[in-house]
Amino acid sequence: MLQKFFILCSGADAKILQECSQRERNKYAGIGATVFFTAVMAFIASSYALFTVFDNLYTAVFFGFIWGLLIFNLDRFIVSTIKKRDKFSSELIQATPRIILAIIIAIVISKPLEMKIFEKEINQVLLEQKNELTLANKDQIALQYNPAIETLHQDIAALKSEVVAKEAETNALYDTYISEAEGTAGTKLLGKGPVYKEKRDKHDAALSELGLLKEANAAKITALENQITALNTEYSQSVTNSQPIIDGFDGLMARITALNKLPWLPSFFIFLLFLAIETSPIIAKLLAPKGEYDYKLEEEESIVKSWITQKVKQRELLMSTDEALNTKIHAEIREEEAVYAYKKKKTEELLKLQAEAFHSLQVKNL
Repeated sequence: MLQKFFILCSGADAKILQECSQRERNKYAGIGATVFFTAVMAFIASSYALFTVFDNLYTAVFFGFIWGLLIFNLDRFIVSTIKKRDKFSSELIQATPRIILAIIIAIVISKPLEMKIFEKEINQVLLEQKNELTLANKDQIALQYNPAIETLHQDIAALKSEVVAKEAETNALYDTYISEAEGTAGTKLLGKGPVYKEKRDKHDAALSELGLLKEANAAKITALENQITALNTEYSQSVTNSQPIIDGFDGLMARITALNKLPWLPSFFIFLLFLAIETSPIIAKLLAPKGEYDYKLEEEESIVKSWITQKVKQRELLMSTDEALNTKIHAEIREEEAVYAYKKKKTEELLKLQAEAFHSLQVKNL
């Protein structure tokens, strides 16, 4: 039962193989087994690849099964259409397009399995890429907020500088009127005279202005700091909202790109393994000598070809004979007076009817 199934997978004619030796049947059963297990590997590989896309097991398995059937049908077609020739060069020319197709199928099958085999290494590469993307994303978003925040900080610094300058001015006035009272500067007179009072009043006025300035600037600084806090909160919210996109950066294309960043030699050997599996039925048929099955199949095809060629020639002969007979019959009919007279009579009747119909139409139009 298993041998019959694998022979079915090989695309060989089971009826012809029944007339061949056990060795011949085993050969085609082996080819069919290779085709079957290649399709199984394609099913597993595509299911994993599609799972990374859909994140749904049932969807991935369903479409993976469809893909496995497609690969099975392609492999079966490739193997079944390769026929043994008398010259190896003819067989190689015949098999070249099929080998190219087998290489493409091997690449498609091996790539998802490579991603599964090197999953941990790929995850490490993806983690590094995500960290780089996170930092780059923060810097990019910061470009939208940093100019405004820097302007607000400059405004706060200007308000503080204004207060400091006013404090320095007030302190200078304080030193002036104290020095006047002590007689160490100004009029050089000890005591609190009119000049002292004038300088004291000027200091008190400046001190009052300093208090008002501190109060006003403090309110302005608080408002500016609130704006800075709001911008920082908005910046943090933007970073938080964009982070899930970066965290989801692990799709099929991202994993293939990460796989390409790993050393190429292990992936290359895995590809060679699947290429050997995929092309082994073709290579086996190319290298194997003609067997019983090939001779019997060639005989069956020659019988059909001979029969079809014979039928075509019979039809051509029938057509040429029928054409010659028709030509001779019509030539003899053309010489008979009775046929001529009958044809002439019918033609005259037809012309009369046409003339009467035309006359009636003309009268009607008048």
